[in-house]
Parts: sequence; C-alpha cells; structure tokens
Amino acid sequence: MTLQLLEVYAPSDFLNMEEIEGKFPVVSFWTAAKETEKKLTRILVQTNDVEPILDYLENLPGGRDTYQVILLPVRTYLPRKEEQEQEQEEEKAKELQRASRHELFTAVEESSNTSISYMLFIVFSSLVATVGIIKNSPAIVIGAMVIAPLIGPVTAVSFASVLGDFKLIRKASLTSLFGLVIPIAIAALFSFFFSAPIYSDEFLSRTDIQIIDVIVALASGAAGALSFVKRNEGALVGVMVSVALLPPAVVFGMTLGTGSFGEAIVPFILLLVNINSILLSAVIVFWLCGIKPVRWQEQQNAHTSRKLSLLFVSLITIVLIVAIVFINVV
Repeated sequence: MTLQLLEVYAPSDFLNMEEIEGKFPVVSFWTAAKETEKKLTRILVQTNDVEPILDYLENLPGGRDTYQVILLPVRTYLPRKEEQEQEQEEEKAKELQRASRHELFTAVEESSNTSISYMLFIVFSSLVATVGIIKNSPAIVIGAMVIAPLIGPVTAVSFASVLGDFKLIRKASLTSLFGLVIPIAIAALFSFFFSAPIYSDEFLSRTDIQIIDVIVALASGAAGALSFVKRNEGALVGVMVSVALLPPAVVFGMTLGTGSFGEAIVPFILLLVNINSILLSAVIVFWLCGIKPVRWQEQQNAHTSRKLSLLFVSLITIVLIVAIVFINVV
C-alpha cells in the first residue's frame, strides 16, 4: 500500500472532514489548530485517492487563495492494518497506481525548464556520446545515455498535450529542441577535427534504419511515460529514451559536419521517427491512465489538444514509415 500525506492549511470552516470521509477512502486524518482563523489538517490517503481529493479541494467555494496544500510521501504507517483490511488493500494494489495529476504537473513544469544544469548535462552527455561513437565503444555510449536528461522535456510535451496546456507545450518543446540541437552542433564541431568514423559499428548502426526501429521507439516512449506516472525515479527508463534520441542526433551532426548531406538523410529520418514514436506512445499512455483536467473548459481544450496531437504525430509517423520502406527498397 502506497500512502501519501496531504497537509491542508485553511480557515477553520473550510474543510468538512465528515463529508470528505464520506466521499473518499481516507485512511486517517488529524487536525491541529495553528491560529485562531486557520488550522492545519493532515489527511492520510492511498496514492490513487490523492487526485480526487485535490480536485475536490479545488472546486470548493472560496478560491485557490483560501488554502495551501502540501503533498508528502509516506514511508510507513503504524499501527499496521488487520489481516482482512490488508488483503483488501493488496487486491487494490494490483490495480495500476499512479501519482496525482497535480504532482505530475509539478514534475513536468520542473523538467520543461531550460536550466543551467540541464544544459550542462546535455553538453557533457553529447561530448561523451560523440567520443564513444568515434572510438566505437558501446560502454562509453551507454554512459552518455545515463547522464542525458532527455526523457524529462520529451515526456513533458506529451503530458502537456494531453492536458491541453499550450503554454507548457511550447516551453517543453523548446527545451527538447535545445536538448537535440546541442548534440548535433557538438558532433558537427567534432567532425572538423576528426574524420567520420565510417568503420565504427556505433556509427554505422545509426545510418541503417528499419521498421523495427519504430517498435523500439514506441516501447521506449511507453515505458518512459509509465515510469513517469508511477513516479519511478530510476534512470534505466531514461536511458532507453536517450538511446533512441542522442546517438542518432550525434551521427546526424557528424554527417552534416563532413558535408555528406545525402548520407545525413538516414540518421535524420531515424531521429524524427524516434521522436514521433516516443511522443505518440507517451500521449496514448497518459490518455489511458486517465490524465485529464477537471474544469469543463479545460476538458474541452484538452480533448481538442489530445485529438490534434494524436492525429499530427500519427500522420508524421506514417509518412516516416513510408520513407523507411522506400529507403530499404531503393
């Protein structure tokens, strides 16, 4: 059982805990008076029940400035439940548990920022990946994937598309674009000092494109989105997404730097295929996980945005698949 703690600081008459307990499966709650006008209420709930309660609080009269909410993780809770209750919770735990939309939105906003640390990690991972491809070292290339922070902004684009937040889409798209332009530029700069590693397997594997590459990118995007909604902080899923994006960008930059514009077409198409496949699968995963706003107007915007995103990305992916077939036939 995964628990989270809601700390609600609000006026004394703002919360009706009897009503909340009647509507939502609250594990426990505690109330402590902090001032004469306001009080602090702590509500312990399971992770899947956080989002409905936060939606309930947002729709209470009084406006968002009336209260403050802090969401905290809970490592353990005593006393332990009785055996029957434990069995019921274990059955519920078999369902897909995900973080609340509010928690995910906060993470998305943070990962869509073009911060100094993000830029530095992109530069370092690009340098390492370029050297790894030149030296034909899979270990070095994999090391670059570990430190490349590409999964955050790419996932943010899909998440914002599902919510219909066009401002966040633009912000995350620019951050993702920076994360791809930098390795292309660094690889192109390297090509002025080092000859193209045409005998490197790491290089050659990104100049050959097959339909199976689409399947790999779709699976990487779906795994990345699922890891995000479950708030798994491990780096392995991020490595899969980076593998699909960073090496093709580096190889594309190298071929551009050497002036081999015809040979640059294949790694460029591979990069586009991977980007679109990751976005497509992530949008579908977020949609199936029930990520959507609460207010009616926001729901309409999200519905339109989701349909347009799926249509646009799907059409581009189909065009690219046709291009892959054409390249392999010719």
